Amino acid sequence: MNKISVSLIIVLVASLSALSQEGRAVASPPAASQASSTNTPWFSQRYPRYQVRPDDSFDVIFEITPEYNQTIVVQPDGYVSMRSVGDIRVEGLTVSQVTDKLREAYGKILNHPMISIVLKDFAKPYFIVDGQVKNPGKFDLRDDTTVVQAIAVAGAFLSSAKHSQVVLYRRVSDQWTQATLLDVKKMENDHNLSEDVHLQPGDMLFVPKNKLSKIAPFIPSANVAMVPGTMF
Repeated sequence: MNKISVSLIIVLVASLSALSQEGRAVASPPAASQASSTNTPWFSQRYPRYQVRPDDSFDVIFEITPEYNQTIVVQPDGYVSMRSVGDIRVEGLTVSQVTDKLREAYGKILNHPMISIVLKDFAKPYFIVDGQVKNPGKFDLRDDTTVVQAIAVAGAFLSSAKHSQVVLYRRVSDQWTQATLLDVKKMENDHNLSEDVHLQPGDMLFVPKNKLSKIAPFIPSANVAMVPGTMF
């Protein structure tokens, strides 16, 4: 009986050890993925909230203490000068984040301040299409717009365009701009727009030239005569 009990204990300990190692192996990928997410930029969410920028202006409304109400303009360095609490950096923050930051600052001189922010003047969202399109330029992003739709807004592809290598540039942080190749030709030929990316404010599309269009429209006849089998 003692030998059987010892054997069972050994098996039980071995099983628990294996399970714990398996648990650690399963638990490790999220940490790895988290590390990769901090080192590698990715596209952000489809409907991002507006982020405050220099020259934006907004009203700061104090519901209980209206004497602190003020209209603020964001300075070129991203700071705002707030009455009684000094300068606070707000560039790159959403309205709700700015509100939280102001509540924290005024909480040092007011008892549970109730603050709301109303944007007055701010940068209109836009996208840019450049390269081999009929009307390259900067366009207002007025609605949910995809890459294919944006190219249509810019007047469609020119005959010299390389449809299969459209480049989407998207700024994902102050240090990172992500460049992604999109095969618009394949999307259109397959009648499958599932990979058609939705644009975000500030996105830029670049349509390169195809190989044939890179050939000079006029070249010296002497150069052509050097090609075997050509006669002029």
